[in-house]
Amino acid sequence: MNAQSERTKLTPAELRGLFLFESLDSTQLEWLAERGRVESRQGGTPVYSEGEPATCFFVLLGGTVAVLRRLHGDDIEVSRTDQIGVYAGATQAYLGDRVDQAYPNTLRAITDVELFVLPADEFAQAIRTWFPMALHLLEGLFFGTRATNTILAERERLVALGSLAAGLTHELNNPAAAAVRATDSLRSRVTGMRHKLALLADGRLDGSQLHQLVAMQDAAITRAKADRTLSAIEASDAEDELADWLEDHGIRQGWDIAPTLVAGGIDATWLSDATAALGEEHQESAVRWLAYTIDTELLMGEIEDAVTRISGLVDAARQYSQLDRAAQQPVDVHELLDATLAMLQAKIPPGVNVVKHYDRGLPPIPAYGAELNQVWTNLIDNALGAMDGTGTLTVTSRREGDGIVVEVHDTGHGIPPEIRPRIFEPFFTTKPVGEGTGLGLDISYRIVVNKHHGDIRAHSQPGDTRFEVCLPITPPLDEPDAPVGPARANGVN
Repeated sequence: MNAQSERTKLTPAELRGLFLFESLDSTQLEWLAERGRVESRQGGTPVYSEGEPATCFFVLLGGTVAVLRRLHGDDIEVSRTDQIGVYAGATQAYLGDRVDQAYPNTLRAITDVELFVLPADEFAQAIRTWFPMALHLLEGLFFGTRATNTILAERERLVALGSLAAGLTHELNNPAAAAVRATDSLRSRVTGMRHKLALLADGRLDGSQLHQLVAMQDAAITRAKADRTLSAIEASDAEDELADWLEDHGIRQGWDIAPTLVAGGIDATWLSDATAALGEEHQESAVRWLAYTIDTELLMGEIEDAVTRISGLVDAARQYSQLDRAAQQPVDVHELLDATLAMLQAKIPPGVNVVKHYDRGLPPIPAYGAELNQVWTNLIDNALGAMDGTGTLTVTSRREGDGIVVEVHDTGHGIPPEIRPRIFEPFFTTKPVGEGTGLGLDISYRIVVNKHHGDIRAHSQPGDTRFEVCLPITPPLDEPDAPVGPARANGVN
């Protein structure tokens, strides 16, 4: 076919030969023939490019064309055809300014092609005028599907938020309850210390002995703070040895205070040296006062650990929600991943081992932190569900070319090959009715691809399923941030 065809118009009869127009009446065909035109394109040149204003509706008259989608900076061919009559371009012009009128893909001429071209506003007028009932149906389908998608996506987020809130509440309750219990115990120990100190200081001890008692207390606190770990057998042996010493020195119920003294790093040798100068008549009061001191120090350590744990959970929640961050700014993906794992801790079964392999040399990347956390949540939650309570969850980060890759790997049952091509489709789910909306991976796809100009890939076989999220280190300069909308655009029909 000559790339520079001499004809510029189609006759009504030629238009009727195209399956798209075969049912139109003569008046409608004449209207199209008058307003449309014939154009040619040389092989290897674009008919239109993705993201440009959608100004025309195209129908293939001859040659071969391909539809391409821009993904991670590359144009990926998604279909190719030489079928006469297929159409592309401004297919949603009839919706007017209620949707973004931009080409959703790139149409490229593979060979020299000839096209029937109809301006978008003329195509929109024809649809509205000739097919009013079909127009209402199409509008209802389009906006209804979009509204349903939005509602279910919001529900998916609310369900995820509720689950995370329940998990966070559970995680916060444990250290909070521990702090309350330790505080209550600490109050009684402090009361006991006051009483015991009063007995020691009612004139029975001279000044030098009191100074020695305080020095013994300071030394005991230092030992209690020391980082040491005894096995269960070692601790039991130490307690038996110390209980024997206490019994030998006439200290009643020594077996009751021996565990506290051992937990504070006190042994028989140290205790014998520390109390030698106090005299036997003061030894029992001094040892019990010392036990109160160590118990108090240990309880304050428990409170400190509990409060630190609460502070860590609150910080993880802040990091996860990104409430105090700008919409897009440089983020450390490892901080986001750790925050997500902390928020999901309550959902991780005891039989699942979590392994992290982070490349700490990765630079920060420009991203929407809260939305990336939603991606990590969806992928990790799916991985946990696939393992049925037992297996290994591995989260890996690495450099790949000009971007970074975050991989979520599980040892679950895998994704059957027959459904693998559909996993990113909206509303597609393998979960039982009521347990999933089929939007988790769809939302993840749109966040990664549309909003971050990245890519998300899946590889699966039984016992080895990997989702790889590829994110650019530097955002494309020639592409504006795309809204998180439908990721699958109309191609050649």
